[in-house]
Amino acid sequence: MDKTSLVGIILGIVVLVGGMVLKGSEPAALVNPAALLIILGGTVAALLNAFPFYEIKKIPALFKVLFTSQKLISIKELIPIFTEWASVARREGLLALEAKAEEVEDPFLQRGLQMIVDGQSPEMVRDMLEEEIAAMEDRHEVGAKIFSQAGTYAPTLGVLGAVIGLVAALGHLEDVALLGKSIAAAFIATLFGIFTGYVLWHPFANKLKRKSQEEAKIKQIMVEGLLAVQEGVSSRLVEEKLLTYLPANERILEVEREEGARVEAF
Repeated sequence: MDKTSLVGIILGIVVLVGGMVLKGSEPAALVNPAALLIILGGTVAALLNAFPFYEIKKIPALFKVLFTSQKLISIKELIPIFTEWASVARREGLLALEAKAEEVEDPFLQRGLQMIVDGQSPEMVRDMLEEEIAAMEDRHEVGAKIFSQAGTYAPTLGVLGAVIGLVAALGHLEDVALLGKSIAAAFIATLFGIFTGYVLWHPFANKLKRKSQEEAKIKQIMVEGLLAVQEGVSSRLVEEKLLTYLPANERILEVEREEGARVEAF
């Protein structure tokens, strides 16, 4: 589970309620069904007008992505895999990697390795794998766009809710006390619109983009590693190539770990 999403939502609610209390407002004012209907219902209506249904029906799956931790192979895990493959390929040839392809759990990596074993050209391998990455990014971009658009619509719908509330409030000009309460209630819709737009929907869109970028980065590193193995690059050079994708401090630690492992093996 991606705890940051849950913590972010809870913290946002706590800040909202706490801010109201500190400002002298009653948190009970947030219990406003009309405002919730205008903001949530209006946002859903706007999204239905903006996107085809086959994209809208993916929203539950997008929430699952937001609240689930990505299970991606790390760069540190890829380094020993590719160095081993490079060593095997140089000693026994690319066909010797066919057995390794059956052991790979990641579908993308397995497909790339199988293409190499089947004798596809490096250009073909790169083109096909990068097209798959691009297609994945396009799919993920649509999901992020849905939440990004929701974040744009919600604050504006909050203004609409405030206008509706003020129209109702003006019907109570003869009762000053009731007029004040009605005006206060009118702005609850604006509050919900801004809160959902900038605490939920826009941040959700950003998180989907970041997860997509991280997955695309890992897959691109896989492509480079596969092509290095196919070209017959030595395991040492493959390791150095992949280490460049790590931050400098982690790169030093990984090199020291590899050196220690070589000394123990010797």
